[in-house]
Amino acid sequence: MPEGHSVHRLARQFNDVFAGSVLAVSSPQGKFAAGARLIDGQALERAEAHGKQMFLTFSHELILRVHLGLYGAWDFGGDSTFTGASSIGAPRRIGEQEVAGDSGGWGHGGPPEPKGAVRVRLVSAHGWADLRGPTACEVLTPSEAAVVRRKLGPDPLNNLPGDGGEFGRRIRKSITSIALQLMKQEVLAGVGNVYRAEVLFRLGLDPMRPGKSLQVEEARALWEDIAKIMADGVRDGRIITTELGDRPSGLGAAVGRGLDAALLGSRPNKDVPVQDAHYVYKRVGQPCRHCGTVIAMAELGGRKLYWCPHCQSGKA
Repeated sequence: MPEGHSVHRLARQFNDVFAGSVLAVSSPQGKFAAGARLIDGQALERAEAHGKQMFLTFSHELILRVHLGLYGAWDFGGDSTFTGASSIGAPRRIGEQEVAGDSGGWGHGGPPEPKGAVRVRLVSAHGWADLRGPTACEVLTPSEAAVVRRKLGPDPLNNLPGDGGEFGRRIRKSITSIALQLMKQEVLAGVGNVYRAEVLFRLGLDPMRPGKSLQVEEARALWEDIAKIMADGVRDGRIITTELGDRPSGLGAAVGRGLDAALLGSRPNKDVPVQDAHYVYKRVGQPCRHCGTVIAMAELGGRKLYWCPHCQSGKA
């Protein structure tokens, strides 16, 4: 399932290539035919992400809500003018991983025939987007969309005034472990398994600590670090949570030897090898980058939790 940074990148993509355009909306698969008719021929006003959900608002104020879930993905294509999100690249598929590609497939007659079970197709004068396999896809009124969003926790990437304090209030009111709570979208919207494991390591927090045991300052630090690394994910199109000096390969090793990190400019995460990207996620059995202790893994709430038994013991 894509984490919140991917959905925010996706919203930017829609705003860059479709905002202000009248869209032809259809459901090649047929399952969303009634919903497609409600927004067909309307202009897209804006796309917004809240956690792992995206809300596309059309000119007649109806809203298309999409939650990709485990299997959902968007494909994009268009003519030679369809260049995608110029500030962050042009992701063609948003799923567990972004896959880059060209924007071909636009002939004299318009977009190509849909491939596979396309739930929704959006077509502008110059490009198209196909949605497959979402967990949720529905047309809502503004009031209905507001109800959905109120059920979600604060989104670190929206980071509205008071959001950090609200997150602290929600996570600190329960005896449930902080590792479980970080995965609850009603506590914090947008965080998934990777960010959960990585931020707890970065702050040296025992994943099994009850939320009630967190101090206000610890909850604030959690919010601030999550917001930071997720913003990096929006910028980079990848989840990279290691600091430069903790990367044994390439430029990271050079920084570890004393190279001025400022020389790397505004893209410190450019071309980071996969093996250098994370501290604990999917590194079970490997040595901790800080202390050498073997990284542990356990099932928690139906998901795999990764952590360092020493650095996150509270005694490190």
